[in-house]
Amino acid sequence: MLLKATIEKEWHVYSMNQEGEDGPISLTFSFEKNPNYALDGKINEPTPEKVFDKVFEMNVKFYEHEMTYKQKIKILSQETFSVKGLLNFQTCNSTMCLPPTDVDFEFKIEGKKGAAQTATVAPTVDSNTAIPTPADTAKHTSPAVTEEVNFDDNCGSVGGEDYTVMSAWSIFIQGLIGGLLALLTPCVFSMIPLTVSFFIKQSKDRATGLKNASIYSVSIVLIYVALGFIITKLFGADTLNKMASDVWFNLAFFFIFMIFAASFFGAFEITLPSSWSNKADRAADKGGMIGIFFMAFTLSLVSFSCTGPIIGTLLVQAATGGNNLGPLLGMAGFAISLALPFALFAAFPAWLNSLPKSGGWLNSVKVSLGFIELALALKFFSNVDLAYHWGLLKREIFVALWIIIFGLWGFYLLGKLKFSHDSDVKYLSIPRLMIAILVLSFTLYLIPGLWGSPLKLISGFPPPDFYKEWNQGKSAGGHCPHDLSCFHDYDEGMAYAKNQGKPVMIDFTGWSCVNCRKMEDNVWSDPEILSRLRDKYVLISLYVDDKTPLPEKDQIVSETTGKKIKTQGNKWSDLQTAVYKTNSQPYYILLDNDAKILAQPRGYTPDIETYKKYLDEGLCRYEKRK
Repeated sequence: MLLKATIEKEWHVYSMNQEGEDGPISLTFSFEKNPNYALDGKINEPTPEKVFDKVFEMNVKFYEHEMTYKQKIKILSQETFSVKGLLNFQTCNSTMCLPPTDVDFEFKIEGKKGAAQTATVAPTVDSNTAIPTPADTAKHTSPAVTEEVNFDDNCGSVGGEDYTVMSAWSIFIQGLIGGLLALLTPCVFSMIPLTVSFFIKQSKDRATGLKNASIYSVSIVLIYVALGFIITKLFGADTLNKMASDVWFNLAFFFIFMIFAASFFGAFEITLPSSWSNKADRAADKGGMIGIFFMAFTLSLVSFSCTGPIIGTLLVQAATGGNNLGPLLGMAGFAISLALPFALFAAFPAWLNSLPKSGGWLNSVKVSLGFIELALALKFFSNVDLAYHWGLLKREIFVALWIIIFGLWGFYLLGKLKFSHDSDVKYLSIPRLMIAILVLSFTLYLIPGLWGSPLKLISGFPPPDFYKEWNQGKSAGGHCPHDLSCFHDYDEGMAYAKNQGKPVMIDFTGWSCVNCRKMEDNVWSDPEILSRLRDKYVLISLYVDDKTPLPEKDQIVSETTGKKIKTQGNKWSDLQTAVYKTNSQPYYILLDNDAKILAQPRGYTPDIETYKKYLDEGLCRYEKRK
């Protein structure tokens, strides 16, 4: 038997015999048992091309254009019969791979008189025998790139700009703010004049004191950056990417943040074992650069009851922010803010006189941070509630709880609410009054959110607008942003697009994806973009963290990851990873209704004009193809 396959231009399939287990998925044949024939030896494979693949980091064997396999069979019957089997293969181009595909094949063998014989048969190849084109595969299994997009067709090309740099700066700035907040806590603020005075007095001249304080500051930076580096290496890039959508991570973070809030409110202190700080203190007595380093290490340990919750919050936010270097960048910003004052006050000792005196205001800072921790905790519980569709924390309830939390914080700042460790507020300082006005103004801003206000200032934090008590479910496929008609199943959406003669936008999203909500609230809400999504495209939103279980018959083992696909989210996450080699959300793909790509896929795109041009590019190319 001869099996000849034609492979579309710029695509290739992989050989049956790869050199390693961690490489691409190899082509395989399996034959149905039949008493009328027996396989005579192994299938003969043509010589493949062999190159080093940077993605798989190994040598791979593959075919392009066409290939022909041969299999001898021993005919054991004079009857007419069919040789049936299954071909499994994966096809890739230079940018992505389609999911592994099964193809049935069948060869009809005419009956022969006489004794059993060995034969090589070359029948006319049935259309089902050839390797399907990527377009055929896409129609039945997944969205796929089926051809190179012609960017010279006067439709323009927005391209796939990456906003990772912006995200990196955001994490770094969050770290800077976290370090500034840590400076204002009782554990750290009171150490500034004491530590700087020590270096000035213990040094024979000002230059030496400045040098020692600088070493001390650099040591603080190294300690916290090392912590960020360890977190990044310990969890790895894949785990950090999955944190944002993993239910157990989110549930754990909810309880951790509640504990942090209770600690800041004064219920207890989170401290490290005293033996650690004692050992570090003894090492600091040795003097020299090593001694100064351990002085910085002692500060890090002793101040943990105040800085620990801030560091924990920062690490969680950085790890779930979609940037693999998030913890490292966050800790770098935190450490710089924390360490810089020690060097500056050592350089300009007169500045110490301008520092406000320690007092009850430092505890007020801690309590204020407790309110912030409490508000953030609700976000992580909301992620779990959304993924499982529990309906316990819908948008109105979430907003109501935030109104209560920030309202209580405002009354606390005005001295109307008091905790056990607080001093009496005899009068309001100007800074305290200004902060109280800001907090209470924010509280008033939240109130219209109970009746459907978009609340763009906190976009991404509350549950989406369609996840609310009085939602009427107007969309075709379930809950969708801005009452758009959308589908949550790929095949259903493509069938509808085919029927309506419209192009498609695949929206890989997640219930716990903050940037997805920001796109929906701030970009999709633009009237011109909303009209395009409503009237020009068929929207297919695939939630990669949806915990709705699949029917037992559909729970298969992924060819891509080797893990069992148990939920709807698993299904769409595996699809995105297998086809587009990315697991970040949001991720947008524009296709025609034959599953052919219309424009370069895009991720998070907060610029409205850029996103509008992207949608128009797809529409232009779709009209030209029609």
